[in-house]
Amino acid sequence: MATSKADIIARLQRDILPLQGLKSQLKNNAVDSKMAPIKNAFPNNAFPIGAIHEFISQRAEDAAATGGFISALVAALMNNKGISIWISSSRNIFPPALQSFGIEPSSVIFIDLKKEKEIAWVMEEALKHEGISAVIAEMQDLSFTASRRLQLAVEKSRVTGFIHRRNPKSLTANTCVSRWKISSLPSVTEYGLPGVGFPAWNVELQKIRNGRPGVWQVELVAGHFRLLGKSAAVVLHPQKKAGVA
Repeated sequence: MATSKADIIARLQRDILPLQGLKSQLKNNAVDSKMAPIKNAFPNNAFPIGAIHEFISQRAEDAAATGGFISALVAALMNNKGISIWISSSRNIFPPALQSFGIEPSSVIFIDLKKEKEIAWVMEEALKHEGISAVIAEMQDLSFTASRRLQLAVEKSRVTGFIHRRNPKSLTANTCVSRWKISSLPSVTEYGLPGVGFPAWNVELQKIRNGRPGVWQVELVAGHFRLLGKSAAVVLHPQKKAGVA
């Protein structure tokens, strides 16, 4: 029987993704369920785990929003039983606030360093430990060489890494599987009732290896992302070129 084009493409993806640091057989159902509104942007409709994700923030309010969004992702990776490591030279996360995203602060090891140049090295060492759910690092700059070392570490351990870059001096090429830009949106309460609404973000996936960049407006409800109302933006863009700059 003749092989269909879809079968050929699927087979090529299975062959090519491992060569680019993406193991197609690796899945995390908790993460994929949480990311359902965005999953069409990812290769094989699955959030890449065992990879390094880059987040960019230019303003203080965006940095706070990014920290919340990353926390929501890490909560799914931990799935109420894992351990994560958070590394920074000037901690911007308030540990008790993690509970609102589904993370017990006692499940996160915070490492505060005096020099930012030490962060990449400590992150690399942390990523080598297979029992860790995720490693988050806050740093301004990331060289190609440093990103390559991080990628090699996760290829062996299959740990997922998140790099939050605040006010980066430049956006040069690196080996991160994705690049995100997160900003906060006004929260909306259920049925318009008074009170504090659900956390809401404008999510811009600027680059994703073997996927489709896009923009979404989402809120976090009961531990899952959902599109924010009827006016939610869902804009998928064709990938301009292979790889992530």
